[in-house]
Amino acid sequence: MNQSNAGSPVEILLVEDNQNDAKLTRELLLEDRLQNNLVIVDDGVEALAYLRAMGEYRGRTLPDIILLDLNLPKKDGREVLAEIKTDSKLRHIPVIILTSSRAEEDILKAYNLNVSSYIIKPVNLDKFVRALRNIDGFWLNVVKVPAV
Repeated sequence: MNQSNAGSPVEILLVEDNQNDAKLTRELLLEDRLQNNLVIVDDGVEALAYLRAMGEYRGRTLPDIILLDLNLPKKDGREVLAEIKTDSKLRHIPVIILTSSRAEEDILKAYNLNVSSYIIKPVNLDKFVRALRNIDGFWLNVVKVPAV
């Protein structure tokens, strides 16, 4: 893992099926930070294939952080989170739920599955930008996770 340290690249996996949200997230997370690497996949099956280095993802670099939407095609984010957190090779990776779901049952289930944080996507563009910058500021610049 390449957790952020003064100029070290951060490997980010974004699991998001909404192309507009994915594009905006890419722009904001990579703005002025060209050393970071962002991989975007748009469904839960592809996310797990990436994490497990299957098929076209053989030789990939394990992400330092995962931004995960809940409502995904093929395999939803709840299932993906459960598989990540029960896999000894993946469970150390911080997973941040970034979703529109305000359902208390989704929030509770995510934390019961050991999610690192649960962020509700603001509908307002300025608030969405602020939320992503807060993720960047805290998770990519402050937090230190084990190198495995």
